[in-house]
Amino acid sequence: MEAPDTSNSDTALLADALRLVLIDKGVFSAHDVQDQLSLMDTRSDRNGAAMVARAWVDADYRAAMMADSAAAAKTLGYDTKGTPLVVLENTNDVHNVIVCTLCSCYPVTLLGPSPEWYKSKAYRARVVRDPRSVLREFGTDIAADREVRVHDSTADMRYMIMPQRPEGTAGLSEAELASLITRNGLIGVAEL
Repeated sequence: MEAPDTSNSDTALLADALRLVLIDKGVFSAHDVQDQLSLMDTRSDRNGAAMVARAWVDADYRAAMMADSAAAAKTLGYDTKGTPLVVLENTNDVHNVIVCTLCSCYPVTLLGPSPEWYKSKAYRARVVRDPRSVLREFGTDIAADREVRVHDSTADMRYMIMPQRPEGTAGLSEAELASLITRNGLIGVAEL
């Protein structure tokens, strides 16, 4: 297999050469590379939205998701690759938001690539100290009598938020509900 012509940069040339050497040495195959690229293309916030929408319409799935979120993800075809996952439910009393204060740990399989602001030092530092102000910057104003909980993702534990189901959605299908769910809602910086 020929290396793709991606760029003339030294880094791209080195990456292509390394890939070819590893394929030649049998560490992995060209097919393995294509499989991984295809897998990366499937990582999207639509996966997390599908989990939440299912939980909104299926009480048994909701209970399973709250008991073992990674196993519940796997039943829908989303593999967290052994990384523990906890889904946190927003309620009338509690609003949850996630951050990774050390780097940018994030459930990519369920939320897709992390947004630039999630990785920024400003977000990582400020959401822990003053979450209400940060949420307001996203247009999310949490009532003073509602507790805000910040959850710190790590390399050993990932979080995803189950937003509250919007009012007036009782007649919507699971697919229609999933279309209402945003990445920012799954992170907790937005309400639906």
